[in-house]
Amino acid sequence: MRFQDAARDARTVVYAGIQADPLVARVAGLLVAATPAERWMARAVMNGERTEPEIWRRIFPSLFGEGPAAAAAEFLGHAEKLLAASLEVANRGEQARSSYRGAIVEELTAQLLARRSGTVKRERRVLFDGVPAEIHPYDVTVESAAKPEVYDCKWGARGINADVLNQLDDARTHAADEEIELDVAIVVFDARRSADIRLDRSTARRDGTRLVALETFDELAKARP
Repeated sequence: MRFQDAARDARTVVYAGIQADPLVARVAGLLVAATPAERWMARAVMNGERTEPEIWRRIFPSLFGEGPAAAAAEFLGHAEKLLAASLEVANRGEQARSSYRGAIVEELTAQLLARRSGTVKRERRVLFDGVPAEIHPYDVTVESAAKPEVYDCKWGARGINADVLNQLDDARTHAADEEIELDVAIVVFDARRSADIRLDRSTARRDGTRLVALETFDELAKARP
């Protein structure tokens, strides 16, 4: 088993420009340090339905110093920064916003994984001798000799489909044929319940695929057993 950079076609060149936008790294960095409630707020804002900051302050009053469960003063600045950055994404327009959200989930995943591993890479394919290469690369990889990991990242549960699940399971199976324990996972910046419902409707193989949902994102920074 070996890793290889993804082919540079027109789509990857355009997407690479979005990935390199400082806004992506800035939002991901804020999300790394965010509380679960702040991440829910950011997801709602980046969906782009309302772009007036005052509305979001009223919807999430405890994050902005209002109501009986208001956040401590030292956290208010972070919530405001995350709200402002999330609104920048929301204001990019419907088509661009979708690409930015996907890039942010990938960058957030990479930043959390980097807290425990220095071998995190992006847009990589996994190759096996005698097996045709997959067309689409994996969003994030941990290329450890002891226990490599591959991650496919989605903004919402609706992004989970049979092709994604089968590709992850195929990689795990081919690695096992070479006596390599490949950890495969799908990361979804959405509620676990939504992801579970989506998975339950799929007939694709997924017994060996981990699911990381919005509620458990911080587990990415913890060492795998």
